Amino acid sequence: MAGDPGLALPSRPLLLLLPVLLAVIGHAAAQHNCTCPTNKMTVCELDGRGRCLCRALGSNFEVNCSTLTSKCLLLKARVSAPKTARGLVRPSEHAIVDNDGLYNPDCDHDGRFKARQCNQTSECWCVNSVGVRRTDKGDQNLRCDELVRTHHILIDLRHRPVARAFNHSDLDYELRRLFRDRYRLHPRFVAAVHYEQPTIQIELAQNSSQKTPGDVDIADAAYYFERDVKGESLFQGRGDFDMRVRGEPLDVERTLIYYLDEKPPQFSMKRLTAGLIAVIVVVVVALAACIAVLVITNRRRSGKYKKVEIKELGELRKEPSL
Repeated sequence: MAGDPGLALPSRPLLLLLPVLLAVIGHAAAQHNCTCPTNKMTVCELDGRGRCLCRALGSNFEVNCSTLTSKCLLLKARVSAPKTARGLVRPSEHAIVDNDGLYNPDCDHDGRFKARQCNQTSECWCVNSVGVRRTDKGDQNLRCDELVRTHHILIDLRHRPVARAFNHSDLDYELRRLFRDRYRLHPRFVAAVHYEQPTIQIELAQNSSQKTPGDVDIADAAYYFERDVKGESLFQGRGDFDMRVRGEPLDVERTLIYYLDEKPPQFSMKRLTAGLIAVIVVVVVALAACIAVLVITNRRRSGKYKKVEIKELGELRKEPSL
C-alpha cells in the first residue's frame, strides 16, 4: 500500500540530527528562563551542571533567588548600575529627601551591612542593620564595635483621597497577605496595622532571638515594599505593583519609614539640623526675654515701694510732735 505523501517520515540524516536540535533548543529555552525572580539587578547564567546561577550587580555576590536579597547588596547594585540603563524617575511631590543620599555600602560575607561604612572615602560612620547612619561622621579612626540591630520598623503611608474610608479589617488582611505572599515575611513579624484615613501604619517587629536562619529580615521586606510603592520594583517579571482592598485600588502618595534600634543612636549636637537649631535659638531668646521682663518688672515694683516709703517718712517728719 502506498503511503500518504503528507505523512512521509523524515530522512535518516534528519532523524540523527533531531536529538542535537532538541538539545540546542532546550538549552536556549533554559538559558532564556535563567533569571532571578526576586532580584532583577542580577546577572544570571547556567553553570556546568545546568543550574541557574545569579550574581548581584556591583558585588558579584551569589544570591539566593528563592528569597529576598539583602538591602546591602541591593544598594551596591543600584550604585553600580550603568547610567544608561536607568531612566529618569519623576519623584512624587511628597517624596522625602534622604540627607545622606545613596551610597555604596560595604557588605560582609553574608551580604549584610558592616557596622562601619566609609563609602571609599576618608569619612566614616556607624550604621544599624538597615544601613541607616546612627552616629556622627568621623575619620577612618572611628570605631564601630558592633552592628546594632533594628528590631522595629514603622512604615507610615498616606493614601490618595477615596470616596469612603477602607474597612480596617479588610486593609489589615490585605497588607498582612502582601507581606506574607510577596515578600515572604512570616506573619508573626507583622506586629500591627493601624488606620485613620488617610494614614496607614504598618509595624514590623523582629528581635535577634526571634529571627531564625530561614526567616526574611524585616529590613529587607521593608526595602522591597518601599521600592514597590515608589514604582521601582525589584522583582523580575511580576508586573506593576498593584494593591487593592476588596477590589478598590490603594494608591499611596507618601511614604515615611522610621527605624528603632535595639540600642539608642549616638548623635552629638553636630547632628542637629539648621531648622532645629533655629528653633532652639528662638526658645532661648524667648526665655531670656521673659527673664528680662520679670527682672525689670520687679525693679519697678521695688522702686515704687521705696518712693512710697520715703514719701510717708517725709510726711511723718512734717507732723508736729506732741
